[in-house]
Amino acid sequence: MSGWQSIEAPADAPSPAPMTVRAQTVPARCYFPEHSHDWGQLVYAISGVLAVSIAGRSFVISPEQAVWLPAGITHRVGSLLGAQFRSLWIANEAVSALPEEPTVFPVSALLKALIAEAAHLHGEEDDPGYADRVTQMILDQLRRAIPVSAALPWPRDEALARLCEALYADPADPRSAEDWARDLGMSSRTLSRRFEVEIGMTLRSWRRRMRLFKAIELLGGGMDVTRTALDLGYGSPSAFIYAFRMELGVSPRSYMRDEIAF
Repeated sequence: MSGWQSIEAPADAPSPAPMTVRAQTVPARCYFPEHSHDWGQLVYAISGVLAVSIAGRSFVISPEQAVWLPAGITHRVGSLLGAQFRSLWIANEAVSALPEEPTVFPVSALLKALIAEAAHLHGEEDDPGYADRVTQMILDQLRRAIPVSAALPWPRDEALARLCEALYADPADPRSAEDWARDLGMSSRTLSRRFEVEIGMTLRSWRRRMRLFKAIELLGGGMDVTRTALDLGYGSPSAFIYAFRMELGVSPRSYMRDEIAF
């Protein structure tokens, strides 16, 4: 992650019994390097936007979503503009009803409040019975949550990965498919075919979806619509708003205020 700085998680975090809450600020352009846990993890931010990478796939989540990671899943978590990170580590015996694959859940107002309360109670011994009830309510909410689609496909092919990494780092990159094919030492037809076979969509469609991911990340981090549009390579804010509305049916401001269903 060029231009980003890696940060380390606290080394003394205890194993969950059945749940441990870790609160940490992730500074702008910082990330936790790839790692895994022996227990399940809910990745969440009470403010800011998190980017989660899992085996070549990327999720971008706002405070309206959380990512569920089963035990043993290698992942990387970071934030472009900074985030207030809340990580819930959950014992394996407590997650039997949760998905066995990485999953993005919408976060209801109730679940959001429960996570905030659990973080506030972490380490307190005043009323362990109450803390246990909050934990149980969080688990109940997770079991009831309906997954949403939020994965950005990412290639395993080294050449295609270089292409996607460059475009993700600079969505405004003006190079065409023909330009990229020449830079990668292949014909544009070969590039198109390999991309569609591996990713399941055209390069043009992937770039449009990637820009949507980046838009949510930038807007969720507090960037205004005009700067977001320019950073993503749109000719004007109105062009960005139109593209955003065509994809999601609402304007960027309405999406971030009310919908946020990435």
